[in-house]
Amino acid sequence: MTELRHDWPLEEIQALFSLPFNDLMFKAHQVHLENFKPNQVQISTLLSIKTGACPEDCSYCSQSARYDTNLERERLLPLDEVLSSAQKAKESGSTRFCMGAAWRNPTDKNLEHVIDMVKGVREMGMETCVTLGMLTKMQADRLKVAGLDYYNHNLDTSPEFYGNVITTRSYQDRLDTLEFVRDAGINVCSGGILGLGETERDRARLLQQLANLKVHPESVPINDLVQIEGTPLAGSEKIGPLDFIRTIAVARILMPKTYVRLSAGRSEMSDETQAWCFFAGANSIFYGDRLLTTDNPEENEDMALFESLGIQPEQITETASCDTNSVAA
Repeated sequence: MTELRHDWPLEEIQALFSLPFNDLMFKAHQVHLENFKPNQVQISTLLSIKTGACPEDCSYCSQSARYDTNLERERLLPLDEVLSSAQKAKESGSTRFCMGAAWRNPTDKNLEHVIDMVKGVREMGMETCVTLGMLTKMQADRLKVAGLDYYNHNLDTSPEFYGNVITTRSYQDRLDTLEFVRDAGINVCSGGILGLGETERDRARLLQQLANLKVHPESVPINDLVQIEGTPLAGSEKIGPLDFIRTIAVARILMPKTYVRLSAGRSEMSDETQAWCFFAGANSIFYGDRLLTTDNPEENEDMALFESLGIQPEQITETASCDTNSVAA
């Protein structure tokens, strides 16, 4: 079986990126076969439970209050509306329901409402995930007691490039939240965004940060930037599909037992690009026609693609215990 490492030097990761494409695909697929059923994909659904007016200045985000993106600010959704959406997601085949709120960090009062949502979704037999911004240690502990399965908090990019994208919270702030989540016993969901103007070295450094955590994230979402009119990154040069696929493959090699998720940007990907991503080790997707505020392929399109590739949605038999691994912030 593939060795789990947490000591990847940058040079070794860069060497993986530099492999001939077919050699990298072969190596990544071998690792994937050793650790997962190769034709099975986990399906999650993401709902924005509080949209807009975020005080952060993330250069890619439609929800930042600093940019004019014609996004209407919305209050926190009521519990019954969230649970209704979760039930529809379950009936459509999702096994995990993710809830995202456009906050820098939740207040304790807002956290109480989210905790009710987490409990309600778990009672349906679904896994739960939330992304609420930065957390304190006490807030992470409260979410654990509520039964939260996963907490999403992306690193976005490399430490060196991070300041070109965000200035209102530090890289260490993000790492601190991940540490609080891990110490609380909640599974970690953390990844990044490609197409921010970063170099291949930055992509290698992002993956190095994730792979060298004391425990690998259980889920690593890889987003292809969806350019939003009105944000500073609108009109930036897009990453090529082969570079995106390479990043998926390297993530699979570095973190063999992690679910690698195709996240934002799938609506602009060809079926062929997605097929290569699955071959390279991606084994999770967001399902449904919206990712917070951006488009996503419709459910019937995904099922048609799965059928053509011989892929089956992963089934869940019981809710995860969490005793152990942007779209969303």
